[in-house]
Amino acid sequence: MSAQVHDIGGYKYQPELETMPREKLAALQLERLRWTLRHAYDNVQHFRRRFDEAGVKPDDLRTLEDIRHFPFTVKDDLRAAYPFGMFAVPREQVVRVHASSGTTGKPTVVGYTRDDIDTWADLMARTLAACGARPGDIVHNAYGYGLFTGGLGAHYGAERLGCTVVPMSGGNTEKQIVLLRDFGAHVLCATPSYALNIAEVAEKEGMDLRELPLRIGVFGAEPWSDKMRAELDERLGIRAVDIYGLSEILGPGVASECVEARAGLHGWEDHFLFEIIDPETGEPRPMGETGELVITTLTKQALPMVRYRTRDITRLSDEPCACGRTHVRIMRVTGRSDDMLIIRGVNVYPSQVESVLVGLPGIAPHYQLVLRREGAMDSLTVEVEATPDTPESGYAEIAGRVRHQIKTMIGVTCAVEVKRPGEVPRSQGKAVRVRDLRREG
Repeated sequence: MSAQVHDIGGYKYQPELETMPREKLAALQLERLRWTLRHAYDNVQHFRRRFDEAGVKPDDLRTLEDIRHFPFTVKDDLRAAYPFGMFAVPREQVVRVHASSGTTGKPTVVGYTRDDIDTWADLMARTLAACGARPGDIVHNAYGYGLFTGGLGAHYGAERLGCTVVPMSGGNTEKQIVLLRDFGAHVLCATPSYALNIAEVAEKEGMDLRELPLRIGVFGAEPWSDKMRAELDERLGIRAVDIYGLSEILGPGVASECVEARAGLHGWEDHFLFEIIDPETGEPRPMGETGELVITTLTKQALPMVRYRTRDITRLSDEPCACGRTHVRIMRVTGRSDDMLIIRGVNVYPSQVESVLVGLPGIAPHYQLVLRREGAMDSLTVEVEATPDTPESGYAEIAGRVRHQIKTMIGVTCAVEVKRPGEVPRSQGKAVRVRDLRREG
């Protein structure tokens, strides 16, 4: 990568920011972190109260490691401040708001100044470029538009990169396929589960997506396995690349795999500080150890976040990458601490089950985990779907094989129910992998 600045539309692509020496990157982070702590303390009552309770002030931060003395922020803090109580600028300076669905309580509301929107577009342009998108590409955007950050985040980033955007949003899968073919898209943006749904419907309609100009899949918003990646690569004829983000921090554009290596997501450290902590004790864990990802924003104006607990379980790596980028890599997220299931004393993440199921002969890559209460214990039923060429007479054998694989690889005993083709619900956005029936009835 050269140090040349490429001006593409309004986006200034500066490769040297992605290959900055670690010591120079750390110095930039420290400068920006000091600004963030002061900005949050001076302008958000919640942070001022929490810092005071913890006995710390912004000026107490002298090194990056000193961040460990500052309190965490959690999703419930945003809910308690609903709707605009966490904003660090006057509401009149907020040019856009997004919000979560609020299915488990009040929605979490996030806001952006004009500068925040520009930063977001730049980081999504950087993300798409890392994934292999290039100016002039046609980007088919099947992320949901609206209060969800995925659709507009990818849209603005693709435009900033100089791409042609097809703002399709989710759903209407048959039309998605027609437009992918007729418009000749080069890049597909979607959740991985919905991309798989697109591939399946295309195959039923006799269209081979591998014959289209499509070459890159930019997939995020849900955990997915390397086996799922191989499935998407094969069925769509693409290179499937993982991206990472969450609305409380920015939206998509927080981290991205590079198309060269596809071996961990480069976290954009000039805008975010990443930590790994023990999810039980909150104590920091060293580079390379698995734990919960914690993120502090470094440049956000409207909604600065200090030590936000993402609940995502992963690890960080600072080993050199084949692409030459120096930003720390977030290794593939294995699940969320609040999604972890405890089945008869065994910790299970849905993504672990997926890694066992995808690629097994006779079953399609669609599944759901059904939780029930049996007496004082929780039970798990794994619903899988047979491929169209699998006779129903073979379902019992498949169920036994899946049950054995899950017991061997994960260590949990479960029931397995094999469904006919099409019976497992399909995703139009984020996949629903767990059905919890323990409180029903």
